[in-house]
Amino acid sequence: MTTKPTRTMCPYCGVGCGLEVMPSGAKENDMAQLPLGWKVRGDRAHPSSQGMVCVKGATVAEAIDKNRLLAPMVRDSLDEPFQPVSWEAALTRLTTHLQHVLATQGADAICMYGSGQMQTEDYYVAQKLLKGCLGTNNFDSNSRLCMSSAVAGYMRSLGSDGPPCCYEDLELTDCAFIIGANAAECHPIAYNRLQKHHKKNPHVKTVVVDPRRTQTAEDADLHLAIRPGSDIFLLNGMAHLLLRWGYLDQAFVEAHTTDFAPFAAHVAAFTPEVVAKCCGIAVADLELAARWWGEAQRVLSLWSMGVNQSSEGTLKVRAIINLHLLTGQIGKPGCGPFSLTGQPNAMGGREVGGLCNLLPGYRHVKVPEHRAAMEQFWGLPPGRVAAEIGRTAWQIVEGLETGAVGALWVVATNPAVSLPNLERVKAALARSPLTVCQDAYYPTETAQYAHILLPAAQWGEKTGTMTNSERVVTLCQAFREPPGEARPDWEIFVDVARRLGFGSFFPFTTAAEVYAEYVQVTRDRPCDVTGLSHDYLRQHGPTQWPHPEGSPPSTSFTPKRLYTDGQFNTPDGRANFAVCASVGLAEPCTEDYPFILTNGRLYGHWHTQTRTGRIPKIQQMHPAPFIELNQADAAQLGVEEGDWVEVRSRRGQARFPVVLTRQIAPGTAFVPMHWGALWAEQAEANALTHPLSCPTSNQPELKACAVQIEPLANASALLEVAAREKPASRYSNPSVVASQPAP
Repeated sequence: MTTKPTRTMCPYCGVGCGLEVMPSGAKENDMAQLPLGWKVRGDRAHPSSQGMVCVKGATVAEAIDKNRLLAPMVRDSLDEPFQPVSWEAALTRLTTHLQHVLATQGADAICMYGSGQMQTEDYYVAQKLLKGCLGTNNFDSNSRLCMSSAVAGYMRSLGSDGPPCCYEDLELTDCAFIIGANAAECHPIAYNRLQKHHKKNPHVKTVVVDPRRTQTAEDADLHLAIRPGSDIFLLNGMAHLLLRWGYLDQAFVEAHTTDFAPFAAHVAAFTPEVVAKCCGIAVADLELAARWWGEAQRVLSLWSMGVNQSSEGTLKVRAIINLHLLTGQIGKPGCGPFSLTGQPNAMGGREVGGLCNLLPGYRHVKVPEHRAAMEQFWGLPPGRVAAEIGRTAWQIVEGLETGAVGALWVVATNPAVSLPNLERVKAALARSPLTVCQDAYYPTETAQYAHILLPAAQWGEKTGTMTNSERVVTLCQAFREPPGEARPDWEIFVDVARRLGFGSFFPFTTAAEVYAEYVQVTRDRPCDVTGLSHDYLRQHGPTQWPHPEGSPPSTSFTPKRLYTDGQFNTPDGRANFAVCASVGLAEPCTEDYPFILTNGRLYGHWHTQTRTGRIPKIQQMHPAPFIELNQADAAQLGVEEGDWVEVRSRRGQARFPVVLTRQIAPGTAFVPMHWGALWAEQAEANALTHPLSCPTSNQPELKACAVQIEPLANASALLEVAAREKPASRYSNPSVVASQPAP
């Protein structure tokens, strides 16, 4: 028989590719058979991906039934095995503990750490419970590690979060300036659109700024292999040249910006000679990049973790935006500052207030009017929404260390691998009085520090919305029931809220009802989606915001760029230039730690392998961790391809086999960030990284730390260690994964 495909969205990166899913028995052409009863193809009607799909999206269904957490489990202490229990028993234990913490320590001792994997409906209910009913802003998410510098940069320069560009701009630009992003591997479908445009149009130039010669850099017309931490020097140096050569858009600057004079005075010192020496590049290459920017009619900048994950992340973002304001390259087709979001619903999380400094509808907890608006909308007494910013991800760790955090609820993320300074993180997690781990999979590294495990429905098992990097909202429709006793995240939050006595605030019976309430808090806000609903999205397809109530439905996708009228979301309607002064890396090289270690994603894997590590094709593609060393550095160390080295920072150590390359600058090394203790022995990138962070965005500098590298003997023994056991066997009592709850 023929079955109509279910339309949904890929649950991996922020590109937000549309997918169609069918049972494997259905008769359809050009679909690849998947082994677990589902087949997936790209949705050709989706405006963002246009039917394209990468290996992660194509294989996503292969992990849907592997190593699933099927029932709630509990234990009294971390040295005991988990025991399956009923939902009633698990949630009674959780709410009893939360009530105890509220009575003895107060709401500030309760923290939730969420994820860009959560759907908007999940996020919204969590915000209403914590920030509204409980009165604590202690909800942070792994977007703190991913996009918070982009959020802060947009807000301070343009007055509001929200990338102003569209993917169509990838096909209209004259000059693509890619900095701190390996888009070819990390955002491949969006990058494919740019590459097709680049190849068809010889006049189009691409500049890539990256210490590594990645695939993205290989494809570029100009690769600027700057020293790690010198980004702001480069950007200020380009601004200097653009001003010197007369590429200033005087009319735009005068009509639509503020603080140009101090900015211009600041960049006057960044001469080509000074900047080239600091960055480790040729003056001619710096001048060429600036010339291409100045001569182009449409300049599109693209960045991701290489910019955001920095102790100067917000300033780096603002330095990029400075160049757009200087040349009037914003609010028009083919141009603008475009942050490539890391996770599928990181944008949706930002819209709904999913960081400890935000409230739903692009509001901020420090603004009294914003707090009052949410209290009134939620029907809460004045003063209920806390006036202070909550705990960031790292401050949650610090709170566990001091005993100030009495309960930690982790949802759809794996901080025991993804946070910096992992040994300190693990020690803090071991001190937690109660940790709840709410996830679809088991085991995970974080689950080893949990007292309660709650089985969550994942992609394909619940219906809800997600927003991608270009502000397109997609309805992700369920195509199967959750396995075992797994439940959607929002339903779990609602159940706990009712048990805590807040039932009247959570009348929801469906995700559509949650979304219907959420959209009302966006009314007249920059991210207004009051014209959207589950039914609308089901009927009309993915839709870009803003889409206020009364917006006419369109039969074809029409991109909506922000700031097309030159009016920004600041009090005076003007964008703000920034004076961006840099001190470089938070942890520079020393004689004892002479290398800079950077890290990043690989094409096939996703974050900490919770899903991709269970997919054979991807495991074959990326079977083991490694370290890339420049050939000159390897020669000095006396190591060759395949030899093992030990990498040590001030915080920890890790071991990797060597991959020799000329594609990375001497003095710099690279390791992938995907391998935690579940997947490899002593190969955790974040055992080495530090938690020093941007003072504005509080995003840690995960991209760079100082290390020493030494050859390891006994390579044959290490190769035996590399023959990894199956993931579930690395933990005690794995059979409980499939157990049913005790009566």
